[in-house]
Amino acid sequence: MSAGAASGSISAATGQAMDRRAEGLLIEAAAAVATLAGGLRRGAEQRDAAVLSGGGLFVAVWRGRILAAGLQIDVYRQIEEQGLSLDSFDRLNARGGLVTPGLVDAHTHLLFAATREVEWQMRARGAGYLEILAAGGGILSTVAATRAASDDELLAGGRARLDQMLANGTTTVEAKSGYALDVAGELRLLELTDRLDREGPIELVPTFLGAHAVPAEFRARPDGTEAYVASVIGEQLPAVARQGIARSCDVFCERGVFDAAQSRRILAAAAEAGLAVRLHADELGPSGGAELAGELAAGPAAEFGGEVGRDLAARPAAGRCLSADHLAAPSDAGVAALARAAEAGNPVVATLLPATSWFLGKHHFAPARRFVDAGIPVALATDLNPGTSPTLSLPLAMSIACLEMGLTPVEALVGVTMNAACALGLGSEIGSIEPGKQADLVVWDVPTVEQLPYWLGGRLPRSVVKRGRLVFERG
Repeated sequence: MSAGAASGSISAATGQAMDRRAEGLLIEAAAAVATLAGGLRRGAEQRDAAVLSGGGLFVAVWRGRILAAGLQIDVYRQIEEQGLSLDSFDRLNARGGLVTPGLVDAHTHLLFAATREVEWQMRARGAGYLEILAAGGGILSTVAATRAASDDELLAGGRARLDQMLANGTTTVEAKSGYALDVAGELRLLELTDRLDREGPIELVPTFLGAHAVPAEFRARPDGTEAYVASVIGEQLPAVARQGIARSCDVFCERGVFDAAQSRRILAAAAEAGLAVRLHADELGPSGGAELAGELAAGPAAEFGGEVGRDLAARPAAGRCLSADHLAAPSDAGVAALARAAEAGNPVVATLLPATSWFLGKHHFAPARRFVDAGIPVALATDLNPGTSPTLSLPLAMSIACLEMGLTPVEALVGVTMNAACALGLGSEIGSIEPGKQADLVVWDVPTVEQLPYWLGGRLPRSVVKRGRLVFERG
C-alpha cells in the first residue's frame, strides 16, 4: 500500500516514540487551531474559520474521533472528565504550527492512464478545448489509454498520485470514473477506486461519470449523443447501482457534450437509482448547468423542506444535487438559481477549480466573489486530471483562488475543508475539528491560516492524521 508507506518512517522522522497500541493522540503546542466548527458556510460566514489562537493549544483525539481542542488546561480537564488517562495518549508536538482539519478534494479524476502534455502545443497554436476533443484528443485520448491499461497500471498510478496528495495535506478525495465510457470499463474504474479506498490511508468517495464525453464508437452515428445518453441511462446506471460502490452521479453539462435536457434525464435516472447528483456546469460557457443544479437542489422528495441545518446532515444525500462544479462562465440566471436554492435551505455547493483555468491559460476564472456575496457556499478542488489540471496540491489551488478569484485565505481554507466536505455529503463526519467528528488533521509548518496560500507551491504539511492515526510525517 503505497499511500500508507509514508507512515512507515513516522517514528524516525518525528524523533518521538509512537505507541501503536495507544488509543489516543494528543497534539500539543500549536500556535493556532482552525476548527471550522459550525457547519456549512456561505456569505459572510465563509470568512470565519473558527480559529483558536494565542499559542499553547492542544487537540485531543480518542479512538479516531475528536475529543477536545483548546488550551491545555481545558483539554486536560475534558480528558479527565471522560475518565481517561494521559498515559493512554501518544504525543505529537506541533512546534508552534497551525492545526487544521484534513483537506478535502471534492473534484478529481484520479484514475487514468497516460498523460497529455502534447495538448499544450495544440493550445499554443490556438486550438480550443472542444476542437481538441473533436480531433480525438482530450478526454477521448485518455479513454483509449485507460481502456488499454491493466488494473495494476491504473492502481500504481492512483497510489502514486495519492502519495503526493497526502503529502500536501489531503485526507479525503472524491474520485470520478469517466475514462472508460462503457459498462465494463466504468465498473472497473469504480472497483479500483474502492480497492484504493480500502487500502488507505486517504478516504476515497467514488462518483460515476459515465456522461463525461461521447465515446468514439458512438460519435460517428447521426444520433450518437442521444444513443449514448440512452446507454448511460439504460445500461451503465443500472449496473453501477447494482455494484453499489458509487455514491453519486456526475454529468459534463456543456455545449458540445451533454446539454441541460440530456443532463437532467441522466441525473433523474441517477436519483431514482439512489445516487446523489452533481454536475460539471458552465465551464466553457453558459450551458444551463447552474440553472439545472438549482432546480435539482432539493432532490426528488419534497419532505426535505428548508429546515436542514447548516452542515446538511439532517437529510439524505440520495437524489439531491450536492454540487455544481467549474462554473467559470455561469449565466446571471444560473447564479440567481443557486442563490435561491441556498436561501431556501437547499444549498448546492459551488465547487470551483482554479487550477484548471490557470493551467489552460484562460485568464478567465469562476466569479468566486460573486458567489460568496450572493450567499452561495463555495468549495475549491484540484480537478486532478491528465489534460486540463495535472495538479496534486490543494494548497496550490488555494493560492490560485486567492490570486485570481479574489478569495481571502480564510475563505479558501473553508473551501477545502468544511464546504468541500458538505459538497460530498460528508459534512457531519469530516471537514472540521469538533468533538465526535472523525479525527482527520494536518499540522502545518506555518503559524497562521494566512500563510497557507502565501507560500506558493510550498510543501507545508509537517504531519497528517487520518482517523486518529499519524499517516504522514515530513522528515
